[in-house]
Amino acid sequence: MPAKKEYLSTSGQRFLKVSAGVLGGLLLSVAIHLLLGILFKNKVAVMLTGTFTAFLLWAALLSIAFLAKNGWKIWGIYLAGILICSSIIYLIR
Repeated sequence: MPAKKEYLSTSGQRFLKVSAGVLGGLLLSVAIHLLLGILFKNKVAVMLTGTFTAFLLWAALLSIAFLAKNGWKIWGIYLAGILICSSIIYLIR
């Protein structure tokens, strides 16, 4: 039985969700781990655990992007997170 049309996303929203989940989620997870690398003194431990946790965080951000109704909001949230992490990194350095 086909799904109701009101529950399906348009192709534009689908593209925004996929791009926000893949690209935005990856950039946000890298920005968070770069911030953690600057905040903590033990850089080796951050790099070793960051290898695994960055993938897990990216997968979670990818899932969150698909659960949202609006792709623009997800892009806005992810870009705001990236800008916040980047500005904190810039101010600390």
